[in-house]
Amino acid sequence: MFKRSITGSTLRVLSATPHSTTFPMIRPITNVLTRPLSSTATRAKNKAEDEYPNIAATTKAPQGASGGQEGRFARTDESVQISYPPDSEMPAQPVAQGRGGMHFKRTLDLFSLEGKVSMVTGGARGLGLVMAQGLVNSGSDLAIVDLNGAEAEEQAGKLVQQFRKENPGLEQMPTITAHYADVADPDSVNNALSEVLAKHGRIDNLVTSAGFTENFDAISYPFDRMKKLWGVNVDGTYLFATGVAKHLMERKAPGSIVMIGSMSGAIVNVPQPQAPYNASKAAVRQLAASLAVEWAAHNIRVNCISPGYMLTALTRKILDENPELRDKWISLIPVGKMGVPEDLMGAVTFLLSDASKYVTGAELRVDGGYTVT
Repeated sequence: MFKRSITGSTLRVLSATPHSTTFPMIRPITNVLTRPLSSTATRAKNKAEDEYPNIAATTKAPQGASGGQEGRFARTDESVQISYPPDSEMPAQPVAQGRGGMHFKRTLDLFSLEGKVSMVTGGARGLGLVMAQGLVNSGSDLAIVDLNGAEAEEQAGKLVQQFRKENPGLEQMPTITAHYADVADPDSVNNALSEVLAKHGRIDNLVTSAGFTENFDAISYPFDRMKKLWGVNVDGTYLFATGVAKHLMERKAPGSIVMIGSMSGAIVNVPQPQAPYNASKAAVRQLAASLAVEWAAHNIRVNCISPGYMLTALTRKILDENPELRDKWISLIPVGKMGVPEDLMGAVTFLLSDASKYVTGAELRVDGGYTVT
């Protein structure tokens, strides 16, 4: 609070000031206190600074000063080249053992796929085959679609055989069929869809697992191989998804589509270079999100599973031929282990079943924590 004497004096001065439309003459102000500009003395350089060991790991040091550790675990290695093997050299994925049978543990019936027909592209081997088996074990009938029709037929028979072995006395066996398709060819896709509908009468669920990767540095990667990769990974996913969605809309029936992406759609793998593959899986992830919005009004859910490093039969073959890759890969996985195809059984069953009926446009990463570090 101001003292009364000061306030009163101020008021008297103000009241005595004449009101005028002209400004009073401005007198020069004298005795102004001035402050010289300040400056900071330059710190003397520590002569030993250049010898301090951590300086070599900063931007003060020239490139290469960090020696062999510079970017060691965060760069691709152009010497790593891995081609997708021809079909004659492709190792077969064994059917998972002990995963079916009667269940005596309590679980939500929302996870059941009883009465559903599921189609899995790329279902004759690798992740597709094991996920397909998980759907059968969850009660679904199954249509396996693959470029290798003979192997698809063989695996369909093995799945029935394994299911019968693990369910002795069960009279009703699941209906499992095999179909050929070149997923990048619209006519071939339409023919496969027609075949599946002729055998099963309808399609309720779709898993787009057909895909492959190759490892070449971007400059030397053959363009025709890149077009083929994109055709299988992206075009094939799009063609089957739209074909099944059209069928569901014509039936006015709900459905669920799971697209198999990859953690590579969100990160850059090291040390192997694989830019076209990474871009294709990023496209799959965005495609799932976009179609989820577009088809939501039709009660068609679309989600994406992005696996990390999975030890399929093909991956085992690659690591046998490139043993140094294994240690580099697992050193970057927080859980310290690669996954196995069976780790995807629960994820795909969840996303296809009513247990996830309010989940659409989501990406479920099954990668041991790789993408969060």
